[in-house]
Amino acid sequence: MIATGALEHGQVRLVPLSLDHVGALAEAACADRSTFDLAPVPRDRDATVRYVERALADHEAKRAVPFAVLHAGKVVGSYRLMSLEWWTWPEGPVEVSGDPRSVERDPPDVAEIGHAWLTPAAQRTAVNTTVAYLLMRHAFDAWRVHRLVLKTDARNTRSRSAITRLGGKLEGVLRSHQPAADGIVRDTAMFAIVAAEWPEVRARLEAALASTHP
Repeated sequence: MIATGALEHGQVRLVPLSLDHVGALAEAACADRSTFDLAPVPRDRDATVRYVERALADHEAKRAVPFAVLHAGKVVGSYRLMSLEWWTWPEGPVEVSGDPRSVERDPPDVAEIGHAWLTPAAQRTAVNTTVAYLLMRHAFDAWRVHRLVLKTDARNTRSRSAITRLGGKLEGVLRSHQPAADGIVRDTAMFAIVAAEWPEVRARLEAALASTHP
């Protein structure tokens, strides 16, 4: 099933997002917006309420599992496992190479790490690596996804570099793909990690985290 409880490592905890997080999320989103020009981060408390309500609606519809990110007990951002896909396998005498799943009772075949943002003070730190590791571990080890997607505005060189450092491989750029946070129609850089790559990615992330204290 797509429901999950808290995920944690060191001082980093991912807890299921709720309306109780609105105040702390608004504070985290509005205190310093210096790196949020290209990120869909709410701009005030009212926008944060709408942001959380939409995330919870997506969870209810089995489209996403949203989290609040806590570091040392303080809310510092939000991430989601989203764009969940359950594949339709061929029927009949053909032998399939996977394990057909039901949307009602089984985890998804594909997920995306998205709606990902942290306060500037937590960016480019072990907090970001830890959050990504926890979500990847849940997706590949608990859900057994075949593919994990990460995407960003093609102009966002900071985000693209971060995804590459985490192990994402660039698969291409979708032109005029969707509205951007600054109001234009953006191109989207598409990255992914597939199941066969996960053991190597996991080992590298665990080695990195072993030498830090998030």
